[in-house]
Amino acid sequence: MSELLLGIDVGTYSSKGVLVAPDGTVLKSQVVEHSMDIPHPGWAEQDAERVWWADVVTLCKTLLDGRPYTAGEVAAVCLSAIGPCLLPLDQQGRPLRRGILYGVDTRATEEIELLERSIGPAALFRLSGMTLSSQAVGPKILWLKRHEPEIWRQTARITTASSYLTYRLTGEHVMDRHTASHYIPLFDLKSLEWTDRYAQQVADPSLLPRLGWSDELAGEVSPQGARETGLKAGTPVAVGAVDALAEAVSVGVAHPGDLMVMYGSTAFLLLVQGSPTPDPRLWTVAGARQGQYNLAAGMATSGSLTRWFRDELARDLSETEAYKRLYQAAEQVPAGARGLLVLPYFSGERTPINDPKARGLIAGLSLSHRREELFRAALEGVGYGIRHNLETLREVGTSVRRVVAVGGGTQGRTWLQIVSDISGQEQLLPEVTLGASYGDAFLAGVAGGLLRWDDLERWVRLKGRVAPNPAHKARYDELYRIYLEIYAATRTLMHRLAEMGQEGA
Repeated sequence: MSELLLGIDVGTYSSKGVLVAPDGTVLKSQVVEHSMDIPHPGWAEQDAERVWWADVVTLCKTLLDGRPYTAGEVAAVCLSAIGPCLLPLDQQGRPLRRGILYGVDTRATEEIELLERSIGPAALFRLSGMTLSSQAVGPKILWLKRHEPEIWRQTARITTASSYLTYRLTGEHVMDRHTASHYIPLFDLKSLEWTDRYAQQVADPSLLPRLGWSDELAGEVSPQGARETGLKAGTPVAVGAVDALAEAVSVGVAHPGDLMVMYGSTAFLLLVQGSPTPDPRLWTVAGARQGQYNLAAGMATSGSLTRWFRDELARDLSETEAYKRLYQAAEQVPAGARGLLVLPYFSGERTPINDPKARGLIAGLSLSHRREELFRAALEGVGYGIRHNLETLREVGTSVRRVVAVGGGTQGRTWLQIVSDISGQEQLLPEVTLGASYGDAFLAGVAGGLLRWDDLERWVRLKGRVAPNPAHKARYDELYRIYLEIYAATRTLMHRLAEMGQEGA
């Protein structure tokens, strides 16, 4: 009998697949690593076929190789991926260029300014519940029209990473409403549908996929999808989701007041709401299922900053031991990193400052500082950014019932403890930390009719908590104020340096 649930998530630097039983037991998992292309400063791209789809094919074949599970045992599938992205397709559904990634890609700063002038920030906010930022896809569509007109001329469809993967598997063009919320100004938050109000300025919504909820069916595995992946034709496939939304589902963040903090390549915060509370500093988006919304926030760097540190400043350490050694050394450094402070804006910054021209900054550096102090300062810099977002959420008047921490950064407690100490926020830790792919498996079960949302409680168990250390509060409160003041004082200079960096590209 077919009853296994297959979830696959394509992330920034790796993809993961899991096979899960209906009771939530993980039966098999696999990871495939890949890279992100940065062809110019401020750009971030990936190849839709050679990275996104190739990873899905590899994971399907590896997980269902008959040792011991086969494709015939899979009852439903759900795919998630990084996003929101921009991928133009031709008439045959083939990618016309590499996918332009989410908020880490800041190329469309001029287009943001053009749309704000032509439409107006107030009108944009009324329509979408958000202001334009590097996370918005509309400015990137306009960038494509202005800078790659030949590709735009051939564009028959516009899609995102998860939608492209679902299309390759089923032949259906469909996008979840959570991801669609970021296609400003082509999505109306009130109607939760595409709008042609600003088609002239950006694109005709007829180019976009039909809309659905993440827990609904998109279609079935097509004969072509079956030939390429080894899955059985006719297997139900869910609409899917952006990776952060699937990650939230994976740890039970599914009820109003639940907040996820995701320590991935970027940091992402997602609060579940029963009704929207738009604020221009944050992202108000549709939720995973009908009747829910999310108030979200995101930093442009998190794990990508520690990865950069490892690759550039810890080359003497082997890749397998680097993080362990760096974290162990950082634990011995006192709170505040002996007067070092890092602004983690190495790829600009998303919420709450929404500044794609912001740049990373190391303040207080002296000849007496060592690598471990600089690494701790980088971890603390992300902590200050998370606190900035948490305080902004509270200023909006939202109610946070509990905070669940997820992602690769939760593997060691050092970083979690730093963030709790800086923010004063307790964080809960899930027992299963397989990430978005586990959430995908649950969404597959709901879409396929094997599960209900109430079943999520038995899928997710919490194993521990990280509480703030009150001994560090005064020091971190002072450093947090300095963190905010440094950005305010250097913002104009950062922008000038960012422009010089673009000119020298």
